[in-house]
Amino acid sequence: MVSKKSIKSMSLRKKMIMAFCLPTILLFLVNMMLYLGTTRVLNSLDVVYSSNNALNQLNTALESLQNATEGYLNTKTSDALEQYYIREQEYSDMLVALDDNKDDNENRVMERNIRHMSQNYLELTNQAVESKRGGNVEKYKNIYEEATRTFSYIESSINSLNNKQFVNNSKSYGAMMAALQTIERLNIITLVIIGLANLAFVVLIASTIAGPLVRLAATADSVSKGDFDVPLPPVRSNDEVGVVTGAFNKMVISIKDYIAKLTESMEATRKLRENELIMENHVKDAELKYLQSQINPHFLFNTLNAGAQLAMMEGADRTSNYIQRVADFFRYNIKKNKDVVTLKEEIELVDIYIYIINVRFAGEIQFTKEIDESLLDIKIPSMILQPIVENSINYGLRNIEWAKKIKLSVYELGDYVCISVKDNGAGIEKETLDKILNGSFVSNPNKSDSNGVGLNNCIERLNIFYERDDVLDIISEGKDKGTETILYLPK
Repeated sequence: MVSKKSIKSMSLRKKMIMAFCLPTILLFLVNMMLYLGTTRVLNSLDVVYSSNNALNQLNTALESLQNATEGYLNTKTSDALEQYYIREQEYSDMLVALDDNKDDNENRVMERNIRHMSQNYLELTNQAVESKRGGNVEKYKNIYEEATRTFSYIESSINSLNNKQFVNNSKSYGAMMAALQTIERLNIITLVIIGLANLAFVVLIASTIAGPLVRLAATADSVSKGDFDVPLPPVRSNDEVGVVTGAFNKMVISIKDYIAKLTESMEATRKLRENELIMENHVKDAELKYLQSQINPHFLFNTLNAGAQLAMMEGADRTSNYIQRVADFFRYNIKKNKDVVTLKEEIELVDIYIYIINVRFAGEIQFTKEIDESLLDIKIPSMILQPIVENSINYGLRNIEWAKKIKLSVYELGDYVCISVKDNGAGIEKETLDKILNGSFVSNPNKSDSNGVGLNNCIERLNIFYERDDVLDIISEGKDKGTETILYLPK
């Protein structure tokens, strides 16, 4: 069974809903009435002054036509003639709106006179223009003077009629404004009545609902600012406000517990991440040191052997120069066995390497450079360019029968510095090229002419140094089509 208290409670809710809805509905109706009344008055105002607007537009069109006529008579250009015909047509279209009536009303008579004078004016301007086009100077001047006098009469008549209509329209405007003011006064009175009713309604419910809601709102405001230690509002009833207050209190307690656990978890995660970063740095450093240490002694032996052969064949000066270049090459390997060097230093190493190789290959390697000098100070990992050039010689140029060419280019492309090593050698098939780029290609370990730092080594070091996988790209159109290796280095 439903208790009497519940029945009273339900009845009170219905009364409160009715007390709230009725003033709202009444306010809506009053505002709709005001809106509709205002709309009608505004539409009437548009109608009231439409005649004045039409006369103003007619006067503007008349002035434009007079200026266009004068402009053509003074210049006699095709553009001026075109402007005249446009203005003539505009003014003719507006004359149609004038009432060609038989009414004896003063305003109607003036409208009729304006229309007739305008038709005469159009004929005069047309005759003046045609006379000008025909070269009859005396005729078009006389006609234009008569057209100008007619223009003055028309303009004066339009202004006079406009003033008279404005006086009449102002009277109508006053009556409409008086009606609008009456509507506004009725609306103000109604709003005052509705406001008093709403005030009484607010006072009625404030004692039973507003107090707990105000306390709850104050507590919620403190919680939203991060104060979770604020005293929670007590639950003193089982109604809707009491249910909301209890749920709010439980939510605040749950949030406090969650923040405490989240803080502990974040602290543990932060420490773990710091340890991971330290380990990653150690691993990367070890990888760089390991990759940079791969120097094949075969290259040293073969190079020194070539120097000995050269010493036997010719004089000591060239042998001395050759041995000096070899010394410079290996001095760079030892001195620059650090993480970072400049691009200029790497290119100098390539020059030394090409000199050494050309001694062994009897100058067959045609090496050219195209370098933007402003880009030579950027930092790159050491021992990168020479292995790429070496790879071009060993796998591209060694066994070809045509002229052996290598070109080194350094240029700027957007946010990148591009380094290109391009040869005209044997090229690379697509399957082999894919293996090289994904790191699965295994070169011949018995090649005695390598310095031990292979292309895979360079790719791995570049990926580690720049923390990207798209630093190096290799382009080849196939067998005997040559190969181009391009580095894309961020500035």
